[in-house]
Amino acid sequence: MKMIIAILRDVDSDPVTRALTDGHFRVTRIASTGGILRRGVTTLLVGVDDEKVDSAIQVLKKTCCPAPEGEKRATIFVVPVEKYEQV
Repeated sequence: MKMIIAILRDVDSDPVTRALTDGHFRVTRIASTGGILRRGVTTLLVGVDDEKVDSAIQVLKKTCCPAPEGEKRATIFVVPVEKYEQV
């Protein structure tokens, strides 16, 4: 299992969240602030099975709007999950 941590612009948060949930990925959305100008960004946490990591990243890439010159559309981290529990 992997945890995808995606930091993206607020403008992309709704369409990306919808696209991921439509693709049967579970998403937790966290409002955050970042960057030099302290602009609003959204952090998405997506827990996925190893074989679905690339599919989830493709959804992110397809759904994020083009960024203005010099800006990134998203920053994506994929980290291993040793254990998780739902209680």
